[in-house]
Amino acid sequence: MESSTTRRATRTTPPLLKDLRTLKVAVFHPDDEDGRQLIQQLQRIGCQVQAFWPPLPALSAGIDVVFLAVRPDSIDMGYEWLKGDDAPAVIAVVTYENPTIVEIVLHIGAQAVLPSPIRSFGLLSALVVTRHVHGDTKTLKRRLHKLEAKFLGVRQIAEAKSILVRTRQITDGAAYDLIRDQAMSKRVTTEEIAAAIINANEILSLGRT
Repeated sequence: MESSTTRRATRTTPPLLKDLRTLKVAVFHPDDEDGRQLIQQLQRIGCQVQAFWPPLPALSAGIDVVFLAVRPDSIDMGYEWLKGDDAPAVIAVVTYENPTIVEIVLHIGAQAVLPSPIRSFGLLSALVVTRHVHGDTKTLKRRLHKLEAKFLGVRQIAEAKSILVRTRQITDGAAYDLIRDQAMSKRVTTEEIAAAIINANEILSLGRT
């Protein structure tokens, strides 16, 4: 029988700790003592590590986390791999603090900052917390995209109903029923039918004014 102590230990183990050995990590850091120390510590944790310097214009497929050494000239670098919904989590590695460095850290959207010189203490926590924050952020972005799409759909349906009410002299309810029936008949969404009505109305309106 499982003891209460074992159950507590199981409950308190963060799930993110369990997938560290599956993480693909890119380290963009000069090949110096700090860079080698960072790579060694990540390999001890069990991460799959790729190291490069200077930073690459594009990432290998499937990179989960990027450790990026922040230098004053970093602000001029585009870092295209930071853009898009599939951008990896980023941990900035900083040697010192000043307004320029802080600006770069904010610019790249780092979820954590790792001070130099690199020490084993704090690296694991930074990695796990960064993954947690990054995951939450991606979830919120997906929800936001869904809400934006839903809001756009509501607006399109309202506009399409208004067009039908005006052009067919029918009630608001009858206009929605027409949109819904057409959607069911054509096996598409009501938003798609609404968009088609709006587009058709815009085409028919050309030259009227």
